[in-house]
Amino acid sequence: MLLLRCPLPLLLLLLPLGSRPQKLPTRDEELFQMQIRDKAFFHDSSVIPDGAEISSYLFRDTPKRYFFVVEEDNTPLAVTVTPCDAPLEWKLSVQELPEEASGEGSGDPEPLEQQKQQITNEEGTELFSYKGNDVEYFVSSSSPSGLYQLDLLSTEKDTHFKVYATTTPESDQPYPELPYDPRIDVTSLGRTTVTLAWKPSPTASLLRQPIQYCIVINKEHNFKSLCAVEAKLSSDDAFMMAPKPGLDFSPFDFAHFGFPADNNSGKERGFLKSSKFGRQTSPKPRVDLHRVCIGNKNIFTVSELKPDTQYYFDMFAVNTNTNMSTAYVGTFARTKEEAKQKTVELKDGKVTDVFIKRKGAKFLRFAPVSSHQKVTFSVHSCLDAVQIQVRRDGKLLLSQSVEGVRQFQLRGKAKAKYLIRLKGSKKGASMLKILATTRPNKQSFPSLPEDTRIKAFDKLRTCSSVTVAWLGTQERNKFCIYKREVDDNYNEEQKKREQNQCLGPDTRKKSEKVLCKYFHSQNIQKAVTTETIRGLQPGKSYLLDVYVIGHGGHSVKYQSKLVKTRKFC
Repeated sequence: MLLLRCPLPLLLLLLPLGSRPQKLPTRDEELFQMQIRDKAFFHDSSVIPDGAEISSYLFRDTPKRYFFVVEEDNTPLAVTVTPCDAPLEWKLSVQELPEEASGEGSGDPEPLEQQKQQITNEEGTELFSYKGNDVEYFVSSSSPSGLYQLDLLSTEKDTHFKVYATTTPESDQPYPELPYDPRIDVTSLGRTTVTLAWKPSPTASLLRQPIQYCIVINKEHNFKSLCAVEAKLSSDDAFMMAPKPGLDFSPFDFAHFGFPADNNSGKERGFLKSSKFGRQTSPKPRVDLHRVCIGNKNIFTVSELKPDTQYYFDMFAVNTNTNMSTAYVGTFARTKEEAKQKTVELKDGKVTDVFIKRKGAKFLRFAPVSSHQKVTFSVHSCLDAVQIQVRRDGKLLLSQSVEGVRQFQLRGKAKAKYLIRLKGSKKGASMLKILATTRPNKQSFPSLPEDTRIKAFDKLRTCSSVTVAWLGTQERNKFCIYKREVDDNYNEEQKKREQNQCLGPDTRKKSEKVLCKYFHSQNIQKAVTTETIRGLQPGKSYLLDVYVIGHGGHSVKYQSKLVKTRKFC
């Protein structure tokens, strides 16, 4: 058999032109390898080479025909067609080669056009046909000699496909063989992980050929070929990636179809994006599909999945020598649900402490026992900002970020139930205190000014004292100030780690207490108090903290202030 990638007229010139029938030459392996290395030899070809996979493209409703010649009867033959991203209709037929090429017995060769019509105008005998998107095969241990035609059509959309044909199927075996049980087993299932196992390909275990396994994960469906995966991963509906020389072929000349020649095609393999036919391609939305090749292992754990989500898993054995692949039987699995969040019940007027893991969330429920006109939620975030959402009977009423102390007053409703969702910080764990009440006068959290910084007066520093000031509110509250000596290398980063605003004066040593006093001002512009802290050591650093204590006993810490006394006075 001879399978050549050359223009059809050249194939016809190889047919007998004399009065005596001539045999076509058999496949010369050295010549064949030379030809497949010469890419220009195969450009714009309708002839299939023997023993090599070609990649091609079909425009919708535009049929394409390929040819190959079998010169002797009883020749083994195998043809494989791989649809990529659309179903194909394809048919394989054979017709006899012309036995005489003479004109009226004169010995003169027939004109080329007559030979062409003699071969291509006949329908031939249909051997096999198929319609669908499966990888389908025609295999015969004894095929007749003749001119074989492979007709392909895509009625759904423009698509690409692959074709492989050989007269030595027993020895070639370019596709990895599947084991007797080609299924993928799900051996372990978690909330974010799935462990898969499969039996190795005999091509690797028995024939010792280099095989690697590639896993494909997506949420839509299983894939029947790696070609279909590549089509899905592509950024547009243009052509397949440029093939590796000597392994697979591009059966068309890009320029012939109106595509500009790529001078860097040997360096950068990619997709062509435009054509002179006006088939402009627009980028597809990003596909949630992942492919990972893991070598020759036959067990793998897929991680970083979403809980309670169905995923489809496909496995492909890839012969790294030929770059050709075979699909295992795909499977699917749904990851386990997230652990059910325990809902904390809030009691009217009682402060509840809440701890949230990094990026985590907590759910709380408040169900007032009596009718109410208003409901108040007070939140004290101890560290970083937290996100709060409040729903009343399923309707979202509030969604805000809370830093420090915040109070939210919402309209009430008889027999209403409130669901509170608290989402933690991305930086680290979150701690907070929350109070829900239907009684407006029941406020455990003290009111705070917008600015909770402590200001130090540099000009009033001495070797034994510092003077500081802070803002108050119109509400009469108790303020307590504490001091702690720290090392000279104490920095802002260490101070930040100690900024838990929920830690009250009860966690401090008695020796660190400076004083407590009550303070407020009806004029908010004058709600400022100052204090001079004495008895300090020269040239030493101190961390100062001010706590405001509400009527319910709950305290809130202002932002810490680092000060230093003068060394010389």
